[in-house]
Amino acid sequence: MESMENPPQTELVKIEISGSTCHITLDREEKYNALNVQMITELCMIFDWTAKRSAGTTDSLHDSNGNQYLRTLVISGAGKHFCAGADINMMRDAGAQTAEENHKDSKRLDNLFNSLWAHPCFTIGAIQGVALGGGAGLVACCDYVVATEDVKIALSEGKLGILPAVIGPYVYRRLGSACFRRLAMQASRIKSDEALRVGFIEQVVIQKDDLEQAVSTIIDELHSTGPSAVKLAKQLTLEFDHWPGDDEQLRQFTLDFTSKMRGSKEGQEGLSSFLEKRAPNWKDL
Repeated sequence: MESMENPPQTELVKIEISGSTCHITLDREEKYNALNVQMITELCMIFDWTAKRSAGTTDSLHDSNGNQYLRTLVISGAGKHFCAGADINMMRDAGAQTAEENHKDSKRLDNLFNSLWAHPCFTIGAIQGVALGGGAGLVACCDYVVATEDVKIALSEGKLGILPAVIGPYVYRRLGSACFRRLAMQASRIKSDEALRVGFIEQVVIQKDDLEQAVSTIIDELHSTGPSAVKLAKQLTLEFDHWPGDDEQLRQFTLDFTSKMRGSKEGQEGLSSFLEKRAPNWKDL
C-alpha cells in the first residue's frame, strides 16, 4: 500500500494535506502564478503522487499507518490572481527552440492538464483574478470551480497568433464545440457572469475570503459519495464519450458496469448501510 507520508518537496507549489483533502497552491505570487517549466514539473509530480494515494485508486480509506487516503483535491493560486498562463520567459524561449524541443514542452503541458482532468479524486478549483491561457486550462480540467466576482478567464493564445491546442480537448469537453470555437477566436477575457453561463465555472462568490467556505461546503457534500464511485464516474463518462459500438452494446456495457460496482467492496458497504439505516463507512471521515 502507498503511504501518505513524505509528500513531494516543491518550491513553486505549496501542498497541504488535511484529512482526505489535498490543498495545492500555485505560489509564484510576484509573477501572477505564471506557469514555468519548474512549476509545471512540480504540479505533474504532485498530481501523480496524489493520484496513487487516492481512496478510489487504493480502494481503501486509510493507509497502513491509519492516515486517510485522498478524496478531494483543491487547487488555488496565491495572491491577487489564480494563474496568468505561461511564463513570458518560457514563451520567449519557445520561439528559439526547434520543433522537437517545442514538442517536448507541449508534451509536458499535456501531461499537466491530463493528470488533473483524469485525477481519481474530486478536483475543485478555487480561483480569483485572472485565469489566462494555461490557467484557463487548469480551470477547465477541474470537476467543480468556485470563482470570485472579479474573475476573468480567457483562451488568450489567439492574441499571440497561436491557438489553445494543448488545453483544447479539456476546454472543449467543458464548454462544447461552439463556445470553445468562439472563445478561441475571440481570445478576450470573460467575466464571472458569462463564465457561469457557459459552464466554465459552477459557483460565484463575492470575494477571495469567501472561497474557503464555499470549498468546505462542497467537500462536506462529497463525503457522502463513495470515493471509488467518484473515480469510476470519470471512467464511465470517458466510455460514453468514446463509445465505439452500437446502442445494444452500450446497454450491455452499462449492465456489466453496474453489476461490477454492486459487487465491489464499496458497493456492498453502500447497499448494506442503506438497508441497515446507517451511514456508510466513508461518510463521516
